[in-house]
Amino acid sequence: MSALRIASINVNGIRAAYRKGMPAWLEPRGVDILALQEVRASRAQVDALLDEAGPSDWNVVLDEATAAGRAGVAIASHRPILEHRAGIGPADFDSAGRWIEADFDIDGTPLTVVSCYVHSGEVDTPKQEEKWRFLDAMAERMRELRAEREHVLVVGDFNVGHTTLDIKNWKGNVKRAGFLPRERGYFDRLFGEYDADVEAVDGSGGKGLGWIDVGRRFAGEVDGPYSWWSWRGKAFDNDTGWRIDYHAATPALAERVEDYTIDRAAAYDQRWSDHAPVVADYRF
Repeated sequence: MSALRIASINVNGIRAAYRKGMPAWLEPRGVDILALQEVRASRAQVDALLDEAGPSDWNVVLDEATAAGRAGVAIASHRPILEHRAGIGPADFDSAGRWIEADFDIDGTPLTVVSCYVHSGEVDTPKQEEKWRFLDAMAERMRELRAEREHVLVVGDFNVGHTTLDIKNWKGNVKRAGFLPRERGYFDRLFGEYDADVEAVDGSGGKGLGWIDVGRRFAGEVDGPYSWWSWRGKAFDNDTGWRIDYHAATPALAERVEDYTIDRAAAYDQRWSDHAPVVADYRF
């Protein structure tokens, strides 16, 4: 029996992250499957960076955004990728660069890993309307995956703090995208008991989807631990952060968690993204 190490990180542009020091984290970390968001690069550029220290055995799938230099999600793995799918939602909805699924066989056990990048949104603008559409599509696809497969992990930058434990300054953000009651309501249902009636924080209802928030289960009911800090001011030094990067697992997969860590940089000047990697070990 061995542990499979899965890491997720919004790199805020992988080329910039590599210049700022990402390889010093990645090379010794022993990651088996790496999910990336906001890649902002082509497949050739991603391959070249991962091979920077010499030819590697990374297998890569990438979904680029429609607009060059924006968004982009990828999954890189030392395990063979059997199949992959990109995009979710209606045909007229542009979800490019925000959702990619990869199927694996882990020592005889099927596993699906998803790299997801939810819109940041902005209240009362078209950006927020796009976010609502994406959250609708995300909820529907996660309902399907939960019903179809036993071992699924959806990771990435979900751009929503679920509860008051997930944002240091939550009182000052209740009317801002990322902590709106309606946004949080999606997560009440996502992490609600499977098929049970859920009364969400915004007063809406619906059935629970039964996914497990690995980070919250592992850390317990404590503030944070946070995964994103603004570059501005003393947010990082004061740990005034947001927990918006998740590992959302099906129950069977959540039972396999052995360890969960947010790799917060030791100091502000050692950061190579405004997010920190979220790393978990799953026993197989």
